[in-house]
Amino acid sequence: MRVVAVPVLQDNYSYLIIDEDERVAGVVDVSEVEPVLEAARAEGVTITTVLSTHHHFDHVGGNEEIASRIPVRVFGNADDAERIPRLTDGVREGDTVRFGRLSAQVLFIPAHTSGHIAYHFARERSVFTGDTLFAAGCGRLFEGDPAQMMNSLAKLNALPEDTKVYCGHEYTVKNLEFAKALEPSNAAIADKLEWARSRRAQGQPTVPSTIASERATNPFLRTGSAELRDSVRRQIASVGDDDVLIFGGTRKLKDEF
Repeated sequence: MRVVAVPVLQDNYSYLIIDEDERVAGVVDVSEVEPVLEAARAEGVTITTVLSTHHHFDHVGGNEEIASRIPVRVFGNADDAERIPRLTDGVREGDTVRFGRLSAQVLFIPAHTSGHIAYHFARERSVFTGDTLFAAGCGRLFEGDPAQMMNSLAKLNALPEDTKVYCGHEYTVKNLEFAKALEPSNAAIADKLEWARSRRAQGQPTVPSTIASERATNPFLRTGSAELRDSVRRQIASVGDDDVLIFGGTRKLKDEF
């Protein structure tokens, strides 16, 4: 399996997932069609499958057009059938998605939206997390609450530490700046922030991350850190020592950062 990150819109990524043996590909989150088709042409592969993580327009806005131009199967949460354009294959937690010789397990990870899913390619140690888990961040809680997001992130955090994390947006620098503000003594955050700034200055993506890197640098996976908890309590005294309130406070501070 080879993954090609395709920059789309202002700061989104679509991902071309290539079966190099059969020369077919799936694409995660089609918001713009032409950049995805151009990437497929450049790679010499045929797109057969669309993998939608959630219903937001900047992730499914191109479904209608791509399905009208080429024959594709469109996967997404079955419960979001009315919100994901051109859905052909509704899936739920534990289902398997296959194209070519590749297969992914569906993980149900709600909170950003009520129907958000991820696609986990276990053999290839890769997971496509949409807007739930970002490099050094997590999605806003549009259709869920802090406890639900904590559970969704815990499911992803349970994956092997060398699992590559492919997220839906290029938010890494801003996320790490926030992480550093909460944990200024965390050297892993400082080092990754320097690296991410250098990558962006060169016009390069900061994806993929890894589960190991997220454990070391992502404040939403690090709410057990004493330094982070102290930082949050200084700004929101009412969170006390409650884990869910600490998480919710961290999300509130990020929303305002």
